[in-house]
Amino acid sequence: MSSPPSGNRLPDDILARISAAGLRRTLATRVVLGLFVADPGVVLTHAQVLALVQARGLDVNRVTLYRLLDRLAACGALQRETDEATRTWRFRLASAADADGQAPRFECDSCHQRFRLDGASASTRELADSLFSRLAALGHQGVRLELAVHGTCAGCADPAVDAPAP
Repeated sequence: MSSPPSGNRLPDDILARISAAGLRRTLATRVVLGLFVADPGVVLTHAQVLALVQARGLDVNRVTLYRLLDRLAACGALQRETDEATRTWRFRLASAADADGQAPRFECDSCHQRFRLDGASASTRELADSLFSRLAALGHQGVRLELAVHGTCAGCADPAVDAPAP
């Protein structure tokens, strides 16, 4: 296996994020990111990523994959969220809106759909600035703030109701 299919060319913003973080564009990096670029809405656990990568013929150590996914999330190429119910991480392709980490969201604990709460972004920015200022006063360096409200979406609470699109 040499690289992800050409239809899955990595977007320039993702390439810029991994370059800025000092990550190399290894075969494993390209294949893993290619999975998410091929289906931007997909949300995968580490085990699912491992199975898909291995199905594509790439033999990668599970610990190496954990580290790679963690680094890709740290540089903003992927978004990592914790599934509190199963205590697993789930990864998805980060959007440009996720890059600053300030957009609040609602996550359904039943179906794991995520809904951006764009109307709350201005107040969230003020909250983030306040928290980052307080951290700086204590000598810490905050990088991003992730704010998520967990619960049950309208579609899971009442299957007869069509839930709004995420």
